Amino acid sequence: MATSERTLRLLSLLQTHRHWTGDELAERLEVSTRTVRRDVDRLRDLGYPVAATPGVEGGYQLEPGAVLPPLILDDEEAVALAVGLELASQASVAGIADSSVRALGKLAQVMPRRLAGQVSALRSATVSMAMPSSSGPIATETLVRLAQLCRDHERATFDYVSRTGDESAREVEPLQLARRGQRWYLVAYDLGRHDWRTFRLDRLTDVAGTGAPFRPRELPAADVETYLAERLETFAPTFDVEAEIEAAPDVVAERIGRWATVTAIDEARCHVRMVGDSLDWPALALGMVGAPFTVLGPPEFTAHIRDWAQRFDRATR
Repeated sequence: MATSERTLRLLSLLQTHRHWTGDELAERLEVSTRTVRRDVDRLRDLGYPVAATPGVEGGYQLEPGAVLPPLILDDEEAVALAVGLELASQASVAGIADSSVRALGKLAQVMPRRLAGQVSALRSATVSMAMPSSSGPIATETLVRLAQLCRDHERATFDYVSRTGDESAREVEPLQLARRGQRWYLVAYDLGRHDWRTFRLDRLTDVAGTGAPFRPRELPAADVETYLAERLETFAPTFDVEAEIEAAPDVVAERIGRWATVTAIDEARCHVRMVGDSLDWPALALGMVGAPFTVLGPPEFTAHIRDWAQRFDRATR
């Protein structure tokens, strides 16, 4: 194995961020431990912060650096990264969209033609139908800082505005971030309320770590997804929207089936059901079908559609 190829292989192993002993790396690379040490020094010269621990249990581990050195990606990882950046460019997190566009541009400049062709084909064959978000913008710094505090098991403080508009200062033990629909949530143990809570990230400001570590408590649910779903079903208002659409069921399913349950009535009509905490996106989804429809309920949605119709009518006079 050539020196440059071996160095790239070593970097690929270290980028898993696990701790490797010198013997493990030597065995993987089929070289001596002395050669491993030389290759590690070569990576350091290139800007990669490789930490070395002496002793019997010692070894090597790649640490976060002050700057981001070149990344080593295989073909599948490069395509996945490009597609991920494409989707992130449509995100509701403040700052993410612009940063993703810039990163995508840099990646496109160095991506081999064969991979660029794959990304281009995927983009041209895919239609993104982003639904309107009922959440306010989320600062990128807030998202990143909370993720760090969850990872490091460090207590956090922040200011929070409840759904009723009440403002309060909170100190919590953050467990995990979760995205449900168009909203981001933090699941954490509230030290002031002595209980588990969910917090919408668009209502959070002035996030800071206290420096105090904590041992994660046992969540009163099988996992974060289950806990969040139970909490939102209990406290968040939900609307069970039903409508009948004069269009072929397969056509309706193709256009809005991702967000709705479509049941055929006959070849030219179908029943649609959508459940959510907003009346705006069901109205938009029904309008996107491009066919006549009849609202079956609930009454709040009927009034909502009437309001939309009046505003659209006034706009075209």
